[in-house]
Amino acid sequence: MTIESTDTVVVGGGQAGLAMSEHLSSHGIPHIVLERGRVAECWRSARWDSLVANGPAWHDRFPGLTFNGDPDSFPSKEEVAHYFVDYARQIEAPLRCGVEVREVRHHTNQLGFQIDTSEGSLDARSVVAATGPFQQPVIPPLVPNDADVVQLHSMSYRNPQQLPEGAVLVVGAGSSGAQIADELLRAGRRVFMSVGPHDRPPRSYRGQDYVWWLGVLQKWDAPAVELGSEHVTISVSGARGGHTVDFRQLAKQGIALVGMTDSYDNGVIKFKPDLGDNLARGDANYLSVLKEADAYVACNGLDMPAEPDAWVIGEDPIWVTDPILELDLREEGITSILWATGYRLDYGWLKVDAFDETGQPIHHRGISDVPGIYFLGLPWQSCRGSSFIFGVWHDAKFLADHIASQHSYLNRIGAVQQPPQQNGQK
Repeated sequence: MTIESTDTVVVGGGQAGLAMSEHLSSHGIPHIVLERGRVAECWRSARWDSLVANGPAWHDRFPGLTFNGDPDSFPSKEEVAHYFVDYARQIEAPLRCGVEVREVRHHTNQLGFQIDTSEGSLDARSVVAATGPFQQPVIPPLVPNDADVVQLHSMSYRNPQQLPEGAVLVVGAGSSGAQIADELLRAGRRVFMSVGPHDRPPRSYRGQDYVWWLGVLQKWDAPAVELGSEHVTISVSGARGGHTVDFRQLAKQGIALVGMTDSYDNGVIKFKPDLGDNLARGDANYLSVLKEADAYVACNGLDMPAEPDAWVIGEDPIWVTDPILELDLREEGITSILWATGYRLDYGWLKVDAFDETGQPIHHRGISDVPGIYFLGLPWQSCRGSSFIFGVWHDAKFLADHIASQHSYLNRIGAVQQPPQQNGQK
């Protein structure tokens, strides 16, 4: 059976895959984008009902298309999904939805790769893994599956009505954990929240959104220079028109705060005595942003009214001065644990020697050591903005430029005069 051929196969039809398609098309490079679900599937089916983007519409977008409506609003997940459908149509992306990539292998003694999918096989000279950073949900192996409590990852959470009656323990202090805990509290639930180390930037300051300050302070372009800095938990929210996440305020409203979740034994879950330190770290990050913003305003003589109230840090809640170090789930009426504990990468389908011993891709700005293999949409791929909508667009351009430059070299020996050879049976 003849195997279909193209120059480049892009795996993933979300923001990374569409950005890659646009730039490949601008170079005239034949390609196919394979998506196992629908365009922007994760936005559609792997997010809770009330989720909105964490950045305003004027900022978190591609250059070639704006969102409908108020540019200062935070688009809903449905609006984001529709945005990418419209973008795919605008750039005429060669999309094939409902096609799962099962395996990619390098040809033996031949340029390129064979891509085995649910719809057959393809040959390609290059493969771009554009599946993004949110691939496999991570639930720490603390509470056994047969424990008398419902356990959900934030990826599977949809709304408060989904959970059984009773109190909820939310584990995780990032954007997902903070927003879901707040939603559960507003729905009348009793909520405990496990807070680990985190950064918590102001939503806005002196009349401008946090994303604007990151831009003018050149933070979006910052590389991950400190070991582990790419994994810092950041708590920011676009919910209800956007607001600064303040764990002290959440505690004042009724959420019981605890430190990092440490262990579980026979219905009792224990926490580290680090809540005060974790809140202090978040406060320090918050204040550092205000300080840099004030310095920028003063240095440039800008007319941006001061916000002295923004500098006020509330009192430590009782959960700091009299910490909860363990909870008996049954006694406290906790019937659900919601794990907002992040994701891990999963490239099990990519059978090439492009990973370290932990399974992390080995690359430089998305260019693998394996010629013809590329990664796109990774956190801190080239800079802080890499995994965001606007950032992935620029990283995609860098990769497309590299693929085009490889064409120019291979053209000298005639290796790109024709698509990869249609030469075999399945």
